[in-house]
Order: sequence, then C-alpha cells, then structure tokens
Amino acid sequence: MFNRVAVVDLPRQCLLLGLAGSVALAAGGLTAGALPMADALVPGTGGAAIGLVSTYFGLVLLVAAWLLLGRAVRGPAPPGPRALLLTLAVWAAPLLPAPPLFSRDVYSYLAQGAMVDARVDVYVHGPALLGGPLAAEVAPVWRYTPAPYGPVSLAFETAIANVSRAEVSAGVFGMRLVALLGVALMILALPALARRCGTDPAEALWLGALNPLLLLHLVGGAHNDAVMMGLLGAGLVAATGRWPACGAVLVTLAALVKAPAALGLLAVAALWAGLLTGRWRRTRAAAATAALALGTTGAATAVAGTGYGWITALATPVSPDNWALTSALGRATEAGLDAVGSGLAPLATPAWHALGLLATAVTVSVVWLRASRSRPVYALGLSLTAVAVLGPAIRPWYLLWGLFLLAAAAPSGPVRRAVAAASGVLALAVLPSGFAPDQRQLTLAVCGGALALLALWCAHRAPGLGSASAAGERSPEAA
Repeated sequence: MFNRVAVVDLPRQCLLLGLAGSVALAAGGLTAGALPMADALVPGTGGAAIGLVSTYFGLVLLVAAWLLLGRAVRGPAPPGPRALLLTLAVWAAPLLPAPPLFSRDVYSYLAQGAMVDARVDVYVHGPALLGGPLAAEVAPVWRYTPAPYGPVSLAFETAIANVSRAEVSAGVFGMRLVALLGVALMILALPALARRCGTDPAEALWLGALNPLLLLHLVGGAHNDAVMMGLLGAGLVAATGRWPACGAVLVTLAALVKAPAALGLLAVAALWAGLLTGRWRRTRAAAATAALALGTTGAATAVAGTGYGWITALATPVSPDNWALTSALGRATEAGLDAVGSGLAPLATPAWHALGLLATAVTVSVVWLRASRSRPVYALGLSLTAVAVLGPAIRPWYLLWGLFLLAAAAPSGPVRRAVAAASGVLALAVLPSGFAPDQRQLTLAVCGGALALLALWCAHRAPGLGSASAAGERSPEAA
C-alpha cells in the first residue's frame, strides 16, 4: 500500500522539488544574473558569490526534479498533460519577476528595437551607434555588430522598446511577456503534433515543454527563439491538419524571426504533397510553398519597414570564444599551426566553419532523403539539431530548435535519451550572468551544485522522496 501511495505522490514531489530549485535559481539571479550595469555586483565576491552558489544549487534541483518526473511519465501511473502543465506553470512562476538569466541578449533586442524606432539601420550599425543606457547594457562583443534577426523579430522588439520608452526594467519585462507568448504557442502545438506523429503527448510535454533549457533560456533569458519555435510549431500543426497554406505562412514568419526555421518549409512542402494527387504533386507542393513563403516575406518586410538587410546580416560574425564544435576545432588547429610557425593559422577557423556547413548540408540532405516522406516533422527536428550542433555558433538554447520537434516526433529509443541527457548537461553550461567564468566562479558553481547533490542524497535516504523514487520504478502489481 505504501508503494502505491508513493507512485501517486511522485509527480507532486517532483513539482515541489522543481519549485524549490526555481526559487533558489531566481533568488540567486538577483545578485548573480545578467543584471543592468548599474545593479551589477563584482563577479564572484560578496552577494554575487552567494547568488552564484544559490543559482547552481537551484539548477541541480530543477534538473533532478525534471529527470525524476520523466521516470514518473514513463511509469505505471503517469501524470496526464494537465498535471504536467500545472507543474510547468509552478516551475516557471519564480522566474517571471527575476532579472534576465544566462544571457544579455534581451538588452540587445531592446537596443535594436530602439534603433529601428530612431530610424537607424540595424543591419548596418551596431547598438553602440545608438548610445545611451540601452546600448550600455549590451554585451561588449555585440555592441558594434549588426542585428542578425529578421523583420518579424525587429517588429516586436521595436514595439516593446517604444512602449517601455527605453526604460530597461520595463523593456525586459515586455520582452519576457513576448517570449512567454512564444512558449504558450509551443505548449499548444506539442500535444497536437505528438498525436499526429504517434507519440504520447505527456512524454512530448515532459521532454519539450518542461525541459530545463526552455525554463532557463526562453523564460529566464527571454530569447526570441521562443517566438520562432512557437510560430514554427503552429505552422506544423496547421500543415499536419490539412491546412498547409496556413502552415507555409506561419513557418515563414518563424523564419523571419530567426533564419533556421526556414527549414520548416521543407516539412510543409512534404506534408502538402501528401494531400495532393496526380502527377508532379511534390513539384506542385514545393512551388506553392515557395510562392507563399516569398509573398509572406515581402509583406512582412514591407510592414516592418526595415528593408532586406537581414539577408546580408545572416553573415554576422560569431564571437571569437564561441564553443561550437567547429569553432573549438578551428582554435585548436590555429594554435597548432602557430606553434610550428605556419602562415596558414588564420585560415584554420574559417576552414573548419566551412567544413561544418558542408557537414550540415550533407546531414540534412541524408535525413530528408531517408525520413521526409513518412516522418517530415521528425526529419525537421533532426535537421535543426544538426544545424545547431555543426554550425559556427552554438548556445544551449539552440538545442531547443530541434529538441522541441523531436519531443513530438522522435520514436522511443536512443534519440530521445540523447537529447534528454544533453539537456541536463547543457542546463549547467552557462553562468547566470551570461559571461565566461573565471576559476573562482567555477569553484562557487561547483560548490552550489555539490550542496544540491548532498541535499538530494539526504532526501533519498529519508522517507518520502527516496521511497517515491524507488516505487516509481515498480509496477502496482509488484507493490
């Protein structure tokens, strides 16, 4: 009888454990997050040190709660979608009033919106030309960099900058509300996509919506990727629901937030072709998708009034210390060539980036040749994952591009396990300030995580969470 009760209580205990993690995370962000410059403390000292320990304490608790909830979802008494959405709301709530976390990109969005409002070409100039308090909040590496985002992203950035009147905290809150709208679209799309792809909606919500990366970076960081993925998900729901024309428009709007979503047009065309009969149906579907995409692009660009500079801005350089695979290999090769006195050292990183783009093209081509006809949403998820992993720049939230769709469409097995494991690891990969860590900060982060592991071990040894965890792996019959 005790084990039957423990199985039922496991989702509730996960909810409370994750809530404790979110509260600790948000509290730590008050001193160690991506704060406005006027409020920032010296990293790794005083209140910032305590905040960093608290942040990593909360991170480990949140990841542990998510992994434990995954066991419950796959167990004999799984929580339903409604219970999972309640858990998501509870976990996200402490992050809503928190300062930006794990990235300063939200300040770049506000500065770019203010530049458009001031009629400065964001595809030619960086935020430094704007000057003032917003430009001062942008990370130094991006102050002189043109915007790499499309006209739809600039449209809502401009609206928020205009409404907030360049007041930083109000602007951050506005951008977080926009990100939450994108997250809401993702959550609405996931169960529908999962059902149409033959996947359990509860498992899709666990992997794709309650994922720590979504909470940390789309809610905590207020990234515009949330809007991109929300529109992409809505477009795929329309396309799988016999509304491919609407799907093409929505996916194009997603690509006009961030360019990688344009791969979604391949899925729309494949789904559209499945609805047609007769000769040349794939060609007709591709032509119709392309025509709608071009028309939507022209209309959205005209409404935004920002021109077509976003096309050339796609070549915006990546940060020199980016830890993408090809960038890391480029730096290692460059150091080796420098050591032997070779004049080819400056070519190493561009060469690796070119090889990465080639590998991405080959991977995407192979995926679509093998899976696009029967499982276009799954093929798209794999393709966007390849773009994130093999591209010249990567951030933890980039993994969400493909993960969101794999949560809905990937079969049970190694792919789902791999993205879940990667999510847990990448959740710990970035400091809450968004800056690269020094040795002292790494030590504090490790201490915070170690304290959380100690707390989890003590809880596992005590009645309650430990018993529930063990019971969650038994069947009711065995109990």
